[in-house]
Amino acid sequence: MDTPDHRGRTGLDRAGRGLDRNPDVIVRDVELTSQGWHVLRRTTFDFRRRDGRRVTQQRETYDRGNGAVVLPYDTERGRVLLTRQFRYPAYVNDHPDGMLIEAAAGLLDADDPMTAVRRESAEELGVDLGPLTHVLDAYMSPGSVTERLHFFAAPYTPADMTGAGGGVEEEGEDIEVLELPFPEALAMTRDGRICDGKTIMLLQWAALEGPFAPAAGAH
Repeated sequence: MDTPDHRGRTGLDRAGRGLDRNPDVIVRDVELTSQGWHVLRRTTFDFRRRDGRRVTQQRETYDRGNGAVVLPYDTERGRVLLTRQFRYPAYVNDHPDGMLIEAAAGLLDADDPMTAVRRESAEELGVDLGPLTHVLDAYMSPGSVTERLHFFAAPYTPADMTGAGGGVEEEGEDIEVLELPFPEALAMTRDGRICDGKTIMLLQWAALEGPFAPAAGAH
């Protein structure tokens, strides 16, 4: 595993070895089972149960790196900026057409979270964001996916929409930009038109604590 793969990565079989932050967990072996664009590992570890017994368990983890997501909002006009794009995993798992409405997001790659969301907003939405507010960080599917997602929100105005958006065609992206009234976007989370977890979390935050909360003086 010291030979770089097609993305220049090395040591992919070593992730998790030597972890000692939890004395009840001892990592015994890490097996690399797939190394496509992202990485699948099978890890064997000893786990001490609450009754004191130690058991050996195996878990598969999907490592796609960490990511960041942002909700751009315009309180003056009561709007938010979202995207719509085809998501095959949702399509193959009962979504009617696979076209998901989402907040703009992307992997960090070599960037810090704030730089990443500004990059993704420019690429996907064609907007230059105002000051970023850090909302929260969350593990979105901790039973199998290692990704930690950093959530942000930021103001924008029509003057900030300086590009066409649409994503990076060379990366297979074909993204539609949606500017929606906030009440409609929030209603879409209730009737199923928006069923993406990260987007639901940001829209609910915006309604309860964020720019469209009653305390913020928005309607």
